[in-house]
Amino acid sequence: MTVTRGSPMTTAFDPIDLAGLHLANRIAMAPMTRNRAFGPGATPTPSMATYYAQRAGAGLIITEGVQPSAVGQGYPNTPGLHSAEQVQAWRAVTAAVHDAGGVIFAQLMHAGRISHPSLLPAGAIPLAPSAVRPAGQTFSATGMADFETPAELTEVQISEIIAEFAEAASNAVAAGFDGVEVHGANGYLINQFLATNANRRTDGWGGSVAGRIRFAVEVTRAVVEAIGANRVGLRISPGGSFNDIVVDDVPATYTALVDAVRPLGLAYLHIAENAERSLTVELRRRFGGTLILNPATGDQPTGLADLPLVEDGTTDLLSFGAAFLANPDLPARLAAGGPFNPGDRATLYGGDDRGYLDYPTLLPVATGAPAVPAQQPTAAALPA
Repeated sequence: MTVTRGSPMTTAFDPIDLAGLHLANRIAMAPMTRNRAFGPGATPTPSMATYYAQRAGAGLIITEGVQPSAVGQGYPNTPGLHSAEQVQAWRAVTAAVHDAGGVIFAQLMHAGRISHPSLLPAGAIPLAPSAVRPAGQTFSATGMADFETPAELTEVQISEIIAEFAEAASNAVAAGFDGVEVHGANGYLINQFLATNANRRTDGWGGSVAGRIRFAVEVTRAVVEAIGANRVGLRISPGGSFNDIVVDDVPATYTALVDAVRPLGLAYLHIAENAERSLTVELRRRFGGTLILNPATGDQPTGLADLPLVEDGTTDLLSFGAAFLANPDLPARLAAGGPFNPGDRATLYGGDDRGYLDYPTLLPVATGAPAVPAQQPTAAALPA
């Protein structure tokens, strides 16, 4: 389905105003976990500053998921935004990106039941809307482990987590971020509240569509009240099943959610597309503001073929995931039609700077990536 919006000459390489922020293009770097927050207290490292600065050619960088509290951590060596030392360490990252001309938002992500006690403070267990153990395994502090049954959140704990999101958003601004993205997708805590299999509550935080969207709305509202709507985006994944998520009534749930957050005046809505394109179009219509789309592309990588989604008005910005890992200068490569570096999947999660900082660029840059050899053959981009 094609939607005509704005000038038919608009391309992914044109600038756009994002709630008062000037973005150089409409290509966003999607949030991607890299498990390299090796600093004390889950703090970013100098390598992380280099990694993000190398990718400052994106119109917008959205960081990997950042936990708003120690109990919100979902994987080993992921960064937080809930301590003074974390705020201080993030300042080096945001300064490096800004010095390179980029714009960067922090994604706030509470893992909820998609965690493991080995990653949490002593005696803590994962928290969730209901005490329902997800199927499968996760990365624990010592390797792959079965998920464990989470503790059902009390109303007091729900209020505390909402406040933690707001505090983390304030910390993000103090750390120099241009804004934050509330992670309501991919099976993490906010998405768990939306899900009919993970949320079996019968109080005001579950049951009906209105009950199941309430946590997402209240978290987003609290973050807006803390730092201003112009600094806040929301990511959702309608129809997604990642991390054992089932939503029985996808269109009703997500149209109600978007209707509820629209009055907040968010900077953007970010859709990780899993459902039919018609639902994406309808959610865009209801939201009424800037849309970032990570399109459903099946087995094909997100790449050059998807750029017309900006031109035909389906979305305002396109987000790219894995292609940005292997191609720090992805916007330049897309504009040139390639070539694209292949990625090394063995170095995606954790490890040293190999497969993190050493992907070549088309031209030398000041942020540490080597230039690509002239004879390098064209390679297929990784899927987003």
